[in-house]
Amino acid sequence: MIGTALAPLDAGWLSEVLGGKVTDVRWEPVGTGQMSGCYRGVLAGEGVPARLVAKLPIGDAATREMIKGIYRTEARFYLDLAGTVAVRAPRCRYGAFDEETADFVLLLDDLYPAAQGDQLAGCGAGPALDCVANLAGLHGPRWCDPSLLGLDWLHRSGPEDVDGVTEALGPATDIFIDRFEGRLAPDDKATLRAVAGLAGPWIAARPERFSLVHGDYRLDNLIFPPGGLPGVAAVDWQTLSVGLPARDLAYFLGTSLTVEDRRACERDLVAAYHDALTGHGVTGYPLEQCWDDYTFSHLQGPLITVLGCAYGTPTERGDEMFLAMASRSCAAIRDHDTLAMVT
Repeated sequence: MIGTALAPLDAGWLSEVLGGKVTDVRWEPVGTGQMSGCYRGVLAGEGVPARLVAKLPIGDAATREMIKGIYRTEARFYLDLAGTVAVRAPRCRYGAFDEETADFVLLLDDLYPAAQGDQLAGCGAGPALDCVANLAGLHGPRWCDPSLLGLDWLHRSGPEDVDGVTEALGPATDIFIDRFEGRLAPDDKATLRAVAGLAGPWIAARPERFSLVHGDYRLDNLIFPPGGLPGVAAVDWQTLSVGLPARDLAYFLGTSLTVEDRRACERDLVAAYHDALTGHGVTGYPLEQCWDDYTFSHLQGPLITVLGCAYGTPTERGDEMFLAMASRSCAAIRDHDTLAMVT
């Protein structure tokens, strides 16, 4: 049986929080569990779902305290914000977060037989269209909503981040380039070093447009229905913040499509995203400005890729994934001359 001090996750507790009768539950771990534990539960009983996914903290108390901000962010997304946006995400059946202990629990609907996307393989224009429309469902309903700025648990990118991003990304870029010496193209090395010098001021730019930003909206964090049907859902909300919405769009298209596929369809996909935004009530944001924000926002790819690789736990698949993401996003930066837009 799994559980924490906050929740035992046994049949009795599940019956109480789900409002039904659970007679039996079997849990098994799923995913890599680097930042939080993830378990799939098969339930028997009456008036309860047959399957659930539970997310729980990992590590000792000191580790939990260090990363409790991401636990809080994900819990608060499901509890406070998911119902105010139109992005598809798993339904949260129960959630709780303890500020003192950094303990938390989320009970989410299991989306099986939907399956995780494959960051290495990338996706084509059809699935990408579904993904960008879903992304607009996160951004559009809270577009420039001033009430977001009053949520003290939700970070907003701003001038106070400039020095921190610069100080973190420089050494991380050195680690990344050294680690993949001989596997990175010279153009990509040069682009990564240039990004490291500009990401600080970039992160604080264009504050006049803001909304909720997922921060890591890519194929590995998206769940696709079987048979190529539409209805993609986004998971892993630990990096949620407030910032320039196009950062999510550029990050997704720049890292989740091959360079050739992105070049072939990005105009159409950005237009589809923009059309979906207007369907969610966004006004005063012409397509030309959306495209400009999109091309400006491609530094999100190297920023997240390099930091995630440099400070994460190395794996063989992870290395291949980070290399693909870096190469794809660097190509997008050069295609759109993004560095010149920042300087």
